[in-house]
Amino acid sequence: MTTGTDADGLPVTADEPPRADGVPVQTYETATSRLEGIIRRLDSGEAELRETLALCKEGRGLVEFCAAELDAVGQGLEELRLDELVARLEAGAARPGEPG
Repeated sequence: MTTGTDADGLPVTADEPPRADGVPVQTYETATSRLEGIIRRLDSGEAELRETLALCKEGRGLVEFCAAELDAVGQGLEELRLDELVARLEAGAARPGEPG
């Protein structure tokens, strides 16, 4: 949920839960939204040299954060072994009269 823009004209969201220090918690969704705003700003050609450098640094950090989040979710899915669960459920459905 975008609620406005910051000094650079990039989207600011207010639906992020605040940490104990009042700073919003970074989520994958808010990071990708911020990345989209950075890309729009860079594509506009309006960013000055130092702003471009700052946006690129911030973007790199956001990309690294998103990659780590995706890795963590992938590991979580592997731990769940959903494919094995599905196979067991399908095997049980094929034999409805047998105790499972």
